[in-house]
Amino acid sequence: MDTQILAPQLNQVSDIYVRFQINLHTYAVLSMEYVQEVIIVPVRRITPMPNMPECVMGLLNRRNRVLWVIDLAQLLNLQPVDTNVQQYHMVVIRVGPVPLALVVQEAKGVTRFMPNCIQSPVELDALNITPYINGYILQEQETLLVMNAEAIVNSPILHNY
Repeated sequence: MDTQILAPQLNQVSDIYVRFQINLHTYAVLSMEYVQEVIIVPVRRITPMPNMPECVMGLLNRRNRVLWVIDLAQLLNLQPVDTNVQQYHMVVIRVGPVPLALVVQEAKGVTRFMPNCIQSPVELDALNITPYINGYILQEQETLLVMNAEAIVNSPILHNY
C-alpha cells in the first residue's frame, strides 16, 4: 500500500533549467538539454565583427571552437546588458550543430520545474518576445521567461544580414 502512495510522486519528472538574469529587470531559464556550459569571459577575448546586427557582439575562440557571441537582451529588444564591464557572463548553447554564446547579466544556477508549471506565452505578447519563449513560470517575486533555444539560434535577425 505504501508503494502505491509513493509511485505517483516518483513518476513526476521535473525538467532541469539554467536560471539567469537577461538584464537588470528580466529573469529567464533555458533547458539544460541545450546548455553546454556557463562561463565568464574577459571582454578583450571577444573579437568584434563589422557589418553585423547590433545584437552580435563578435566572435569568441573557446576550446578551439569559434562561437558567435550574442547579446540576448538586445536580440529580444530589451534593455541591453551593460557593456561597460570587464567581463561577460555567457550561457553557451548548442542546437544541433550550431553553438552560440549568449551574453546575460548573470547566471543564477540550476533549477527544476515541472512541465505543467509553464504558462502560455500569449499573455506576454505585448513584450514582442513570444517567438523566442515557450512560456513563463510565475514564482513568488518574479516571472521567469522559459527561453526557446531553437528559436534563438534560428532567429531571422541572426540570419538576414
